[in-house]
Amino acid sequence: MTGAKTAVEWLASVAPDPETCRWEWERNPLGVALLPAGRAWDVLILPAGLGRPTLDVLFRVLDRPGPVLADFGDNRVGFFVPPGTAARWLGTGIRTAGPGTWIVVPHPGRATQGVRWLVPPDGSGTLTDPALLELAMHEAAAGPSRGR
Repeated sequence: MTGAKTAVEWLASVAPDPETCRWEWERNPLGVALLPAGRAWDVLILPAGLGRPTLDVLFRVLDRPGPVLADFGDNRVGFFVPPGTAARWLGTGIRTAGPGTWIVVPHPGRATQGVRWLVPPDGSGTLTDPALLELAMHEAAAGPSRGR
């Protein structure tokens, strides 16, 4: 299976009706579907001013972080993390999507207008470790270090 096809299957598996989800992605002119958070993943949503630098830090320490979304206006960055993270997250200014919430998810194998993947899912189920994400956020918030 190709990466995009595997990613489609992984994402659609959380939908109440995976076949309808795949149909939406194929026929919706925006190339997006609504998916429930809290089943296979939660999402931590950071303001872009923190989210982009955090992603840069993660790329320095990981070969590949878990899936990451950018919203329609590039104002927010959403990191896919293990289920249950949203209920335990205490960070100020960070939105969470867990059980009972839905997020707009673009097709992982196509360019879309608006919400888009910064790091598309690969279908393996890899998620960003919340403790590592928190450390990356602290480093990003501290800004560029001097003397390194």
